[in-house]
Amino acid sequence: MKLISWNVNGLRACMQKGFMEYFNEADADIFCLQETKLQAGQIEMDLPGFYQYWNYAEKKGYSGTALFTKEEPLKVTCGIGVEEHDREGRVITAEYKDYFVIAVYVPNSQRELTRLGYRMEWEAAFLKYIKGLEERKPVIYCGDLNVAHKEIDLKNPKTNRRNAGFTDEERECFGRVLENGFVDTFRHFYPDLKDAYSWWSYMGQARAKNVGWRIDYFVASESLKERLADAKIHPDVMGSDHCPVELDLKE
Repeated sequence: MKLISWNVNGLRACMQKGFMEYFNEADADIFCLQETKLQAGQIEMDLPGFYQYWNYAEKKGYSGTALFTKEEPLKVTCGIGVEEHDREGRVITAEYKDYFVIAVYVPNSQRELTRLGYRMEWEAAFLKYIKGLEERKPVIYCGDLNVAHKEIDLKNPKTNRRNAGFTDEERECFGRVLENGFVDTFRHFYPDLKDAYSWWSYMGQARAKNVGWRIDYFVASESLKERLADAKIHPDVMGSDHCPVELDLKE
């Protein structure tokens, strides 16, 4: 069972940069997108064998998520049931027999941390949401979480200490998720692997120099640990400033 997640930073642009070639080559069972930057009707995806689900932001050209799946879910919902947090198309939840799969695009705290306060409210609401789901069955959530959890997760931790994505507050929120019974699947398999990043700035040849951040994740309920087979990052896949990340599950 292969799951892929990718922040495409504008799906229409990514389609011009090889998205379909990678999608077909990856042959994932579930493929999640973030930052589609679309409204309904702005793209037609021909994906034979896949069910398609979309969540659009009210604001045009902004945010947005999608989930493509070979197996039809039992149920699909958009958002987390909190109106203030559900206007930006950030969450899609698909329920399957054994677990929930969630595609999520966590709000960025922005330059000068102008949205850090909102981000903290969102984090608390999202944790409550996934813990509520977990009362029914295990949860897997994936996407651009906009946080590098530990110093190993970005190239220059010292100089980024108070920058969006590496504030103490954001890192503590992710730590709280792990304390609440969830697993960072990549670090589960590769706890000490350095220079493993999923996002690079477009500035200063950051990607060529691998000056990056690991901010794209698969997070799973601890009860699924025995089913985790591997977690991967695919930095060789171009088309966005992020690269795809993968989770493999035992059947």
